[in-house]
Amino acid sequence: MLPETPRRPLRRALRACAVLLLAAAATLVPGAAATAAPAQAAAVSSGWNDYSCKPSARHPRPVVLVHGTFGNSVDNWLGLAPYLVKRGYCVFSLDYGQLPGVPFFHGLGPVAKSAEQLDAYVDRVLAATGAAEADLVGHSQGGMMPRHYLKFLGGADKVNALVGIAPSNHGTTLLGLTQLLPYFPGIGHLLNEKTPALADQVVGSPFMTRLNEGGDTVPGVRYTVIATRYDEVVTPHRSQFLDGPDVTNVLIQDRCLLDVSEHVAIGLTDRIAFHEVANALDPERATTVDCLSAVS
Repeated sequence: MLPETPRRPLRRALRACAVLLLAAAATLVPGAAATAAPAQAAAVSSGWNDYSCKPSARHPRPVVLVHGTFGNSVDNWLGLAPYLVKRGYCVFSLDYGQLPGVPFFHGLGPVAKSAEQLDAYVDRVLAATGAAEADLVGHSQGGMMPRHYLKFLGGADKVNALVGIAPSNHGTTLLGLTQLLPYFPGIGHLLNEKTPALADQVVGSPFMTRLNEGGDTVPGVRYTVIATRYDEVVTPHRSQFLDGPDVTNVLIQDRCLLDVSEHVAIGLTDRIAFHEVANALDPERATTVDCLSAVS
């Protein structure tokens, strides 16, 4: 047998991680098997993706939610979107990074192309709301991908703040994920092998190298990163943090030592993280975040 080339182990690991993450999404994200149209209708009826919404004087910027790898515009935000709507925000979410033949699970295409989709979507939201700027909140890839939009596509002129929840800002080693595959048998056929977004998010990839050359941030945008030490997907977790002016890095366990959220839960269900998002969007009215925030 010929020895494996250096690329083959990488490809094999990426495919394995793709299967694992798909399984996690299907297992942990409510409604993943629902049809897209009813899901979108549910989002509008819950108060987000309502293009008649006009930002208030208290919250003058619309919030655009950017899902993670294997996420979508509804399932990723069943917790956070209603939370922000109840606090008076106009909230919107997009689908991006779709692959042919793979329904429901998005964020799989080349990250630079996904940033172009975000660019067009922000323009659509600003036109509908009449706002001059938007705030972006993203989970996982969705917290990192907007940085390409800000840095290379002129997004800094249209965005006030970027809040990343467990973002893959400097790539990930994907450490140990393949060891979990035996817990998710029989699902490898569910996903196309070609997942450019995973390759883009590996530490040292050409995409990551270009994104972080010359510094993590661009002028005029406030950045917040919310991470958990129990993250098993973007590893090590401190690689999520950014350096630069107007950056706030938050380790959720510094707010509540008892918070055991991992990569998926911190974006989907963690109300302590949701409080941090609200503080990042409205720092002048920020409130104390602690373990009691989980039930408030």
